[in-house]
Amino acid sequence: MPEKGDYVEIYDIVLASEDRTANIPSDTKSVHYEMWVKGFLLNSDAEIGDIVEIETIIGRRIKGVLERVNPAYTHSFGNVLPEVFEIGKTVRRELFGDKY
Repeated sequence: MPEKGDYVEIYDIVLASEDRTANIPSDTKSVHYEMWVKGFLLNSDAEIGDIVEIETIIGRRIKGVLERVNPAYTHSFGNVLPEVFEIGKTVRRELFGDKY
């Protein structure tokens, strides 16, 4: 069970799909505008799925549904593309000659 002060991630629907403007593509309009935010739990007793309040690292207070405790960063820049290495070598060679 998470404790007050634990680093957590919350979820909230910022804007329901039916409340989104008509001036966006229909596939975008058909989904909710959602947010996931990480911060420090302010509630003293909470469980996953509860609505809680957190304080972000910059001091903002936000409420949402508690999703994770000690969330990991899972983003990446994708798979390595060998062509990018060759482009880098070529550019350095053209800019700086045989030094590289």
